[in-house]
Amino acid sequence: MAAHPLTVGFDLDMTLIDSRPGIRAAYRELSARTGTFVDADLAVSRLGPPLEEEISRWFPAERVAETADLYRALYPDHAVAATTALPGAREALDAVHAAGGKAIVVTAKHEPNAKLHLAHLGLDADALVGSLWAEGKAEALRRYRAQVYVGDHIGDIVGAHTAGALSVAVATGPCAATELRAAGAEVVLGDLTEFPSWLARYVAEDADGGAAAAT
Repeated sequence: MAAHPLTVGFDLDMTLIDSRPGIRAAYRELSARTGTFVDADLAVSRLGPPLEEEISRWFPAERVAETADLYRALYPDHAVAATTALPGAREALDAVHAAGGKAIVVTAKHEPNAKLHLAHLGLDADALVGSLWAEGKAEALRRYRAQVYVGDHIGDIVGAHTAGALSVAVATGPCAATELRAAGAEVVLGDLTEFPSWLARYVAEDADGGAAAAT
């Protein structure tokens, strides 16, 4: 095993949860409140980066901060109940715990809203850190000494590698498997239902960073 106890980080949106229905509803409410059109279907097709990046596509620069704050305030009432766990999410967290490890969630989402998702869906994470994206995710991954980071976006691969962690990518978000491989993910899984068996090989093969790779 690795020098430190096993710690696996997970992204949230489109890795552990399918937040598209809830986020779609939140954007539609934002449009109604502000009178500014937001193509909610388009917005949910590119989840991953910080909220402000998407808001800036629809609102002028001087309104981005206040609009993002409004969206985050609307989010609990409009996004949480409509969001579901992705297939294999609970089993993936359980697999980490069964291996004697810790499962942490590191996400670009506003941390209080991310906590609502975990509580509503009963997803058992040992820690949650929000408002981190791409290279920034390495801050939390290093703090918790994560050896593996699981995500659905190229930004998650960047975060994993910046932290010196193994990148496990799932093709459940906006990035196709071929794109994730090309971006340098050491492991690419179809979804989290494949994660427990991969983790068992990773642990059994002494966490050598490559022998348990899957395609």
